[in-house]
Amino acid sequence: MGKSDPGNPDRHRQQSMILVPKVTPGVEVIRPLPVFNFYGMPDRASEVAFTDVRVPATNMLLGEGRGFEIAQGRLGPGRIHHCMRLIGMAERALELMCRRAQHRVTFGRPVAEQTVTLERIAEARIAIEQTRLLTLKTAHMMDTVGNKAARREIAMIKIAAPNMACQVVDWAIQAFGGAGTSNDYGLAAMYATARLLRLADGPDEVHRNQLGTLELRRHAEKGPIVPRATYAPVWRDA
Repeated sequence: MGKSDPGNPDRHRQQSMILVPKVTPGVEVIRPLPVFNFYGMPDRASEVAFTDVRVPATNMLLGEGRGFEIAQGRLGPGRIHHCMRLIGMAERALELMCRRAQHRVTFGRPVAEQTVTLERIAEARIAIEQTRLLTLKTAHMMDTVGNKAARREIAMIKIAAPNMACQVVDWAIQAFGGAGTSNDYGLAAMYATARLLRLADGPDEVHRNQLGTLELRRHAEKGPIVPRATYAPVWRDA
């Protein structure tokens, strides 16, 4: 994807997408890009150099100026797929946390008997279920009213799911102790992926800004709040 018409007054028509086969002369894959020393993306996103690369114009997708349209078309489904995987990841981290806590003994007691551990397990279960329900609602809206009408919900899950997964995995690492930071249990790789997804397909800050703007827009038509004469509560005898 690249700028094909940077002077177009419609900024959403300035980009195009074109297929470039990897075997094309001038294409050099320099290195896959690690995330916290893990390959954080399934397709191993890479640093690629293009030197005088030429491909037929027929390789352009949909047509010139439609790159932004293509990107937006996959972002909604792509974001919800990330959230689905994050929920599954958090479930696995919570399972590992519970199993480890029951068998790891510190100060003569299993970690599972420590109040802080019980609180974290409970909070993790609540957070996972809250995120799951919000993701299911979003998926239902995408199926019934479309991605555009569901953009508030898509923004919400893209903020909520990676942050939830980061927290649950972090608690699991604590339950494991130093072993949780090693590569032996998969928690370090989970954390790397969850942290990456707070940036992929739009960082938290962008989604929060969009969500806040959409929420303000919902209430803008109602106008300013007019003070009433009294808001005194009405009390009734018991």
